[in-house]
Amino acid sequence: MASVDDPTRIVVAHIPLDDARDVSGGVTTGSVTIGDTDTMTIGVWEHSVGVSTDTENDEVFVVLSGRGRILLPDGSVLELAPGTVGRLLAGEQTRWEIDEPLRKVWVSAHDR
Repeated sequence: MASVDDPTRIVVAHIPLDDARDVSGGVTTGSVTIGDTDTMTIGVWEHSVGVSTDTENDEVFVVLSGRGRILLPDGSVLELAPGTVGRLLAGEQTRWEIDEPLRKVWVSAHDR
């Protein structure tokens, strides 16, 4: 069934990151799945101010609010701001440096 959601109004509960991923201390994140199809999942994700690391899934995202950057292993930097559209690849080791609380909508393909 088709649906429409306002991702700016969805409540996202945060939990603290584990010490292995929380670089700066006190970082929290949260995610809410807002839709599923046979081939993909759609959700809203938030990251508090701070620095963290992650191992990514294949994903396309759009930043709704907040600012920061993602540092990739090859030295490239993805600048994040409202309206930014990004693509992350499965297995990438990333470093998230968030200056303003970040909220994004993400779409990820199901594992085949």
